[in-house]
Amino acid sequence: MNSIRLGAALFALLAMPVFAAETGSVIRADGIRVEPFRDAKKIATLSIGDKVEIVKKNGGWLLIKSPKGKGWVHMLNVRKGDIRKRSGNIGGLLGMASGRAGTGKVVATTGIRGLDEFELQSAKFNESELNLVESYAITRAEAQVFATQGKLVAREFDYLPSPEVSTK
Repeated sequence: MNSIRLGAALFALLAMPVFAAETGSVIRADGIRVEPFRDAKKIATLSIGDKVEIVKKNGGWLLIKSPKGKGWVHMLNVRKGDIRKRSGNIGGLLGMASGRAGTGKVVATTGIRGLDEFELQSAKFNESELNLVESYAITRAEAQVFATQGKLVAREFDYLPSPEVSTK
């Protein structure tokens, strides 16, 4: 049941619309592509700090407009809003999960990719955003309707064995 809720939450996040005229800043250099595919033709290159207007979202891709052109960039390379105004505070879903080792080095994240070490270290818990994500959970029946409409097929698999716990 938890995997269904997690899958539904992730699906809902990816399906959330991006409204026209939303602005963003490039956080990782990327090419502007004619289609939302890694192997699509590049028409221009964005540099870190370039400002863009987010027109539309399609899966993991954003349709953007910038002085360098209009096209598709990977969503992990664009941060909504102005990156200079954030001053080390990661809000919303990105600030929800991070892990640290005893050395202070970030070693793990929970389902979050595309963040650098500084962003993970400065992440803060945001209960309202966590509650928002949890509100996207659906029932088993709703998930089955979705799977049927998408012609998804259930597959059984064996779980990994539990690790042996050392008694030393």
